[in-house]
Amino acid sequence: MKDISPQRHPAASPRASSDTEKTTEEKIRKKTLAGKLNAAGFRFGIVVSRFNEFITERLLRSAYDGLSRLGAREKDIQIVRVPGSFEIPSAARTLAETQKYDAIVCLGCLLRGDTAHYDVIVNEVTRGIGQSAQETGVPHAFGILTCDTLEQAIDRAGLKMGNKGFEAALAAVEMANLKKATTRKKARSSQQSAALTNKAVSSQPSAISRSMAKKASSRQPSAFSKSTRQNRSARSKKRKSKS
Repeated sequence: MKDISPQRHPAASPRASSDTEKTTEEKIRKKTLAGKLNAAGFRFGIVVSRFNEFITERLLRSAYDGLSRLGAREKDIQIVRVPGSFEIPSAARTLAETQKYDAIVCLGCLLRGDTAHYDVIVNEVTRGIGQSAQETGVPHAFGILTCDTLEQAIDRAGLKMGNKGFEAALAAVEMANLKKATTRKKARSSQQSAALTNKAVSSQPSAISRSMAKKASSRQPSAFSKSTRQNRSARSKKRKSKS
């Protein structure tokens, strides 16, 4: 069997390899754009379903607590309640289209039953939330539990598996910061491009300027033209008569 594992150069020392790895890590760090976990100055919408309220209330409390801990003010958090998870995408899109919110947190709980209803709802809710985020440009955090049993949902609502509401809040904050950083970088790049374009245009005379300069030069009499020679002769005779 052929050995396809990467071969280390015999002359490469461990120190040189370590220096190369550090240089690579530094380059990656400089090229990486990531959102911060700082909710100060951002506005958030939380859409939560009342169905399986025993679970969704735990998700809501944890999400609200997460946003508050990261610096979001009470007046910058809007909570919207809907009947079930199927209505979450519609409400989330309504909030996002106002362009008043930097991110939307979607919270709900779906439990598998004996029919195909569960699969239909899960697919539609997932598709609707993703479509809303892509078409409005507002980040949507997915905090909807899709579990087979109630015990699994309880574990993911703060018992054994953490709280998915809190995790969704963290994702919303990070994405809001990432969008802001990306927009700022894009605006800076556009300004630099505009400045370079203006500089290039100003350094080259326009076609109108060249045309006007050509016309002006054509209107000025040449030193060897007939009118110029006559003027010089008249001035010379005038000086002689005075003398």
